[in-house]
Amino acid sequence: MSADTSILWRRLDVPGHDAATLLDRPNGLELRGMAVFQEEAVATALDYRVRCDSQWRTTEGTVDGWQGTRSVELRLRRDSSGGWTLNGVRCPEVQGCVDLDLSFTPATNLLPLRRLDLSVGQRAEVRSAWLQWPAGILTPLVQRYARRSVAEYEYEADLPGTTRFAGVLRVEPRGWVLDYASLWTAEART
Repeated sequence: MSADTSILWRRLDVPGHDAATLLDRPNGLELRGMAVFQEEAVATALDYRVRCDSQWRTTEGTVDGWQGTRSVELRLRRDSSGGWTLNGVRCPEVQGCVDLDLSFTPATNLLPLRRLDLSVGQRAEVRSAWLQWPAGILTPLVQRYARRSVAEYEYEADLPGTTRFAGVLRVEPRGWVLDYASLWTAEART
């Protein structure tokens, strides 16, 4: 995927939007976005950035903004041995995870979709470092992608506890998710 690509989503479960862009950088890629939505009846605005190496492996991420009157400043890093930190505190439970998944946006699904590069009929399971919102904690998230067609994936995620999320992700050729089950739909893209 080349630089200067962007997308705007509308959230379907609560009032909200998310706009994201993907930029080529000298040593990899940078996913940047801004999510504005209602969470637990409170206005929320989050500016996020995820940097990846040239193989689509997350190296770092940031989330800045606010929820109501609470400021948000989160710094996430993955080191060369696969260890993660959140605001400088080690998170051993996500050791070895390659992808960062931000729970408040569909944008971060682009990263494993591009990295896995599945052909129609193929499936893969990944373990991501999942930033749960609004808790602001990093936990492991097992995700399964099965490519049903050029434009669709079956998606499952084992959420904490015994909950499983399942739905269909409709995607465009560059990997942006156009429709994310009953949670998001794309309104504009370049």
